[in-house]
Amino acid sequence: MDTRAELPSGVDPTRVEKLDMLRKRNVDPFGSRLEVTHHAARIKEQFEELEGRTVSIAGRLMALRFHGKACFADLQDLSGRIQIYVKVDEVGEEAYDLFSSFDVGDIVGVRGTVFRTRKGEVTVQASEVTFLTKCLRPLPEKWHGLKDVEVRYRQRYLDLIVNPEVRRTFIIRTRLVRAIRQYLDGLGYLEVETPAMHPIAGGATARPFITHHNALDMDLYLRIALELYLKRLIVGGLERVYEIGRNFRNEGISTKHNPEFTMLELYQAYADYTDMMSVCENMISFAAREVLGTTSITYQGHAIELAPPWPRVTLRDAIHRYSGVDISTIRTDEDARRVAEGIGLKMDKAVTKATVIDKLLEAFVEPNLIQPTFVMDYPVEVSPLAKRKADDPSLTYRFEAFAGGREIANAFSELNDPIDQRERFLYQLREREKGDEEAHMMDEDFLTALEYGMPPTGGMGIGIDRLTMMFTDSVSIRDVILFPLLRPKE
Repeated sequence: MDTRAELPSGVDPTRVEKLDMLRKRNVDPFGSRLEVTHHAARIKEQFEELEGRTVSIAGRLMALRFHGKACFADLQDLSGRIQIYVKVDEVGEEAYDLFSSFDVGDIVGVRGTVFRTRKGEVTVQASEVTFLTKCLRPLPEKWHGLKDVEVRYRQRYLDLIVNPEVRRTFIIRTRLVRAIRQYLDGLGYLEVETPAMHPIAGGATARPFITHHNALDMDLYLRIALELYLKRLIVGGLERVYEIGRNFRNEGISTKHNPEFTMLELYQAYADYTDMMSVCENMISFAAREVLGTTSITYQGHAIELAPPWPRVTLRDAIHRYSGVDISTIRTDEDARRVAEGIGLKMDKAVTKATVIDKLLEAFVEPNLIQPTFVMDYPVEVSPLAKRKADDPSLTYRFEAFAGGREIANAFSELNDPIDQRERFLYQLREREKGDEEAHMMDEDFLTALEYGMPPTGGMGIGIDRLTMMFTDSVSIRDVILFPLLRPKE
């Protein structure tokens, strides 16, 4: 079959000719299963054990260096690169002639013997080469062809091929999630799944995505948080639960925000926010040791120590320390407006007590919290799902954890008083009427669940993406999401 007609832009005609040549030689250019016994990294790490033994490897050709009747090539698999040596005397004239037509980017299997060259490089000398997949588009030259950040995100497969650090980032992400599961499972938590489509968008202050279910003729919201359904499970007697799931928020895109992101939320009956502090600092330090081998990391040039205990500071003290504003003097929306105007605080939402306090935290406090820190005791107005403090009902038992200048966790002693919760929802509805589209909606079913009785409970949410950013020293959330949302290409 001649495949050269009407080639898509970017496809190399010479490579298509080679594809046709392979078929004429009865070689399938998009081959079949191959038994792989080893990966590149293992062969290098266990060379003393494997020297002289036969291995079967597979991967992508990343470099070809022909020397007459022999060729050195670099083969790349998930674990890294290893050199292969293909010699006509070993594979035969016909097989070597076929191999000499291969291109960088082609995927092959190699069966051969492990040895070390005179220059000391661990190598597999091929006795058999199997063609597995023809690459029809030339790869970028090393990294130079992918300097455009948008191209990296849009064509993540190329990013993964040519940049080993990108592969490392996503391997670390997977190991991080696995370590979190290991830690929570060890504490007796149950991993559960809750709906991703909600009749009411609740559990966070965010603008939702709206979809429509045709059969039921009803609007639904992609979830903005996992919280309210997990609390229903606490009501039902599942005393320790967690979920790692995708949330969706119809918000702007930045280095800290992607409309689709991954959250861990966990809830523990008979606990409070001090228990959540313990879980937070111990779980993250455990994950760092498991994944990175240390609790001492570097993020954007800052040395960060994740080992507990983490310092604790009240929100009032933190905002006063870094902005000079005493938020206890902000009692009304008019007070908030005067404070914002007095310090030149630029607001992107309706000016209320809640939005000004949030903005003071974001603008003045957050960038200064490089070492892991718990910021505690938030006002009721910015904490609609947290229990009031017994000694000051204007505040709540809530903390946010920050590290590297970013929020990484949010936790409460959960509000389990259904009467108070209804009043909080009513306040949020008034905020929506003032123009805050991210304020909570009324959730009657959740209130019904609380009316059956939810035990005292501690709950926490942790952003998996932001935690991965810190573990991999990544500056943008899009660096740790395999396929971040982008505008369609024009």
